[in-house]
Amino acid sequence: MLSRIETLSEKKLVGKRMKMTFANNKTRELWQIFMPQRKKIMNVLTTDLFSLQNYDNSFDFKNFNPDAVFEKWAAVEVADFNSIPDGMESYLLTSGLYAVFIHKGAANEGAKTFQYIFGTWLPASDYLLDNRPHFEVLGGKYKNDDPSSEEEIWIPIKRK
Repeated sequence: MLSRIETLSEKKLVGKRMKMTFANNKTRELWQIFMPQRKKIMNVLTTDLFSLQNYDNSFDFKNFNPDAVFEKWAAVEVADFNSIPDGMESYLLTSGLYAVFIHKGAANEGAKTFQYIFGTWLPASDYLLDNRPHFEVLGGKYKNDDPSSEEEIWIPIKRK
């Protein structure tokens, strides 16, 4: 699987967030709430959607616990935070180093890609996982559960 290393510039996001676990995954519910309301967001920069995960310091990727709580966002990038619709929130995604992977295939097959990233690529790389948000960019080639779908997976890293 091809990857690239990229320094992300700061991004301003507006969207909705929800606490969940992998065992009680509410991603579909979050997006069902967000999508009908996204047209209310002003100053949107692109058509890309951001699916962002915030894991706190206690989240352990090595000893995976499917019941560990994290925060998930459904959002879009905006030029500024001057007009945030009722029921939406702002999120400042700070700049930093990321490993970027392309997941090809249905969204529900993403576990295989993440297993490769965390089980094969990361241990063999010159990088460590950094404690910053992880996110996926759902761009023009994203088609949810379609086998021809593509999305970018951004994993925060730092040099060993």
